[in-house]
Amino acid sequence: MHSKPLESSPEIPVTGAAGTSSATKDTVLVAVFAAMIAAMGLVPPITLGLIPVPITLQTMGVMLAGAMLGPVRGMLATLTFVALVAAGLPLLSGGRGGLGVFAGPTGGYLIGFIAGSLVIGVLYKYWVLSRRSKAARLVAGFLSAVIGGVLVIYAFGIPWTAMVAGIPMGTSAIGSLGFLPGDLIKAGITTAVAVTVHRSYSGLMK
Repeated sequence: MHSKPLESSPEIPVTGAAGTSSATKDTVLVAVFAAMIAAMGLVPPITLGLIPVPITLQTMGVMLAGAMLGPVRGMLATLTFVALVAAGLPLLSGGRGGLGVFAGPTGGYLIGFIAGSLVIGVLYKYWVLSRRSKAARLVAGFLSAVIGGVLVIYAFGIPWTAMVAGIPMGTSAIGSLGFLPGDLIKAGITTAVAVTVHRSYSGLMK
């Protein structure tokens, strides 16, 4: 008597715990950096007389998000922060929030935050972290923070301010120069922090 061969049971796909863990980690990091950008808004703003746009510390949070998390997660952290502001949360320096902020003279800078963090993340991922020496990373990191955190953000903010405030583009551009010294310092701090962290935690960038 021949026994009937055992039929193999169908394979049941199993979701890997590693994938779930990675997604959770990404979500947490995005939320943490969005909260960090918001927390930097607690520092009182400094208003220049020439243009109606205040100097705040939140630009450094945007730089850090891109430099630390990379293009996708850095942009998502900044996008989350901007979305919360649009939803009405008073997260901007001075306790401002709501859709009305985007119709004001600072609206372009907020949109520039998203683009700036993306550019910094791309430059850090594909350029800065491929440098072998620490000195080369510091130079490349600083240039990346300036390109994304200053030039890109200004490219959105300056024409927006000129249009909304009804002032000449040249006046808006000259007025934005008052931000430059502080933004260069922020770029330097961002570079020092990001290069040091990536040296210790090489798997943070994604």
